[in-house]
Amino acid sequence: MTQDPNIPGGTPGNVPPSGGMPPGAPLGYESVPGGYGGPPPTRDEQTMAMICHITGIFGILNWVGPLIFYTSRKDSPFIQDQSRQTLNWALTVIIGFVLGLATWCILIGIFIFIATFITNLVFCIIAAIKANQGIAYRFPFSIKFFKA
Repeated sequence: MTQDPNIPGGTPGNVPPSGGMPPGAPLGYESVPGGYGGPPPTRDEQTMAMICHITGIFGILNWVGPLIFYTSRKDSPFIQDQSRQTLNWALTVIIGFVLGLATWCILIGIFIFIATFITNLVFCIIAAIKANQGIAYRFPFSIKFFKA
């Protein structure tokens, strides 16, 4: 472990020598295999990624907001990554809602629908908080429709 004096907060911290955290990266930033490994996001990019995750909450049209960010912000690797994650999650949630509606008549669908709604709400809020902190969030069990 080496000391990096460029970490925000004034005091140096231990960082892995193999580039686990670029100089000036926000606290909690990590370059992980299969994760976001681009430059640290600016404050504006963090806010835009947070808004992208919040738009993933809104019902069956939860894919519209992330798609707009994905197609319009090609200049920012962080926003591209987070909008792709939210878009994958939104499409996974739509599948959950469709399964819930399809099985509604046998009563299990009610529970699937409610569980999908609550899971979507919780994970989108967690993702928005993490994105606002500059941490690239990965939804735990989303289907990867869009890959990097």
